[in-house]
Amino acid sequence: MDLRKVKKLIELLEESNLSELEIKEGEEVVRLSRFPTAGAIAPQMIAAPAPVVAAPVSAPASTATAASTATAASTEPGLPPGTVVRSPMVGTFYAAASPGAEPFVKVGQQVRVGDPLGVIEAMKMFNQIDAEVAGTVVAIVAENGQAVEFDQPLFVIG
Repeated sequence: MDLRKVKKLIELLEESNLSELEIKEGEEVVRLSRFPTAGAIAPQMIAAPAPVVAAPVSAPASTATAASTATAASTEPGLPPGTVVRSPMVGTFYAAASPGAEPFVKVGQQVRVGDPLGVIEAMKMFNQIDAEVAGTVVAIVAENGQAVEFDQPLFVIG
């Protein structure tokens, strides 16, 4: 894969709401990610040892969808009062960008609109969940590595 194609893919990633993009072309694989793994710098190029079949890449739900899934106040039993940030998709919730990294937020931490709260992995794509409101993280409902459902409460911001 030539450098012009890689640069075009980087531009595509920067202009979109995608958090990760992987393209397979013959034996070559290019994976671009907004969340670098420990010891790696995104974007990175990986050569696959065996031929792979290319599959179409679908765009994940945008973080704008997450904004529409937040409620003004917690009305669910067992949740403290505040704005509930809900899962915009089905996937696996992660509190940190990589296994050994510090979590994005902790209970009691102040957040601003747009601050990352966590990520959800869905179909090998990592989708960042951002704060829709400014305030204090009152509760982290989802556990790291837990499978989450659409519209499931993840955080409460007071």
